[in-house]
Amino acid sequence: MTDTLVSYSLEGSTAIVRMDDGKANALSAAMIDALLGALDRAEKEASALVLTGRPDRFCAGFDLRSMMAGAEAATTLLRHGSNLLMRFYGTTLPLVVASTGHALAGGALLLLTGDLRLSGDGPFKIGLNEVSIGLPVPILAMELARDRLSAAELGKATLMSKIYAPEEAQLAGYLDRVVAREELLAVAVKEAARLGALPRTAYGATKERLRGATITKVRSTLEEDMARLLSPAK
Repeated sequence: MTDTLVSYSLEGSTAIVRMDDGKANALSAAMIDALLGALDRAEKEASALVLTGRPDRFCAGFDLRSMMAGAEAATTLLRHGSNLLMRFYGTTLPLVVASTGHALAGGALLLLTGDLRLSGDGPFKIGLNEVSIGLPVPILAMELARDRLSAAELGKATLMSKIYAPEEAQLAGYLDRVVAREELLAVAVKEAARLGALPRTAYGATKERLRGATITKVRSTLEEDMARLLSPAK
């Protein structure tokens, strides 16, 4: 499967999904649709999934044009994006995220959904920058950060909008490993194959026990939290 935003290929039984919009890989409605379609396909025919981006750009987060087009457009995109993140976070497939570059805001959240999170080395920015641009950190983002980041860095990463280079991001908990850029995809595919060899039923059931409470909380609080985030300040 190939379209203008996402490519899909199989290497053995590992699905490789690559985002490439020619720009910063923003999470537009079309990008989200393409990623969900790729995940649907991978869950049917693959034993593991690698999610990656374009050179120097993993994902810049939610598309700002849609976010600035009014409350209705922003709500629709955030609802769609939340479903994407929770689908990736809860998929029974082993998910290896291979970050090829900058991963900010929603892009950092997409990175956090991975079971194993790798990044190429380079001068890349990784983090949740919401507060620095005048936005509260949504419950969705806070819960993913609480699950994945180190307790010592959680406040800095969320409240203080700290942005990390890859090596710092590994220490903070955004990443499990930083590898040479030219080796990133090969390492990711190898690790995905290793995880894909684990029994799928046991893997999926254990992931549900590990992440199910967070997914339930995010889904149950989403509408109220979006209303608060998008309501005019008083």
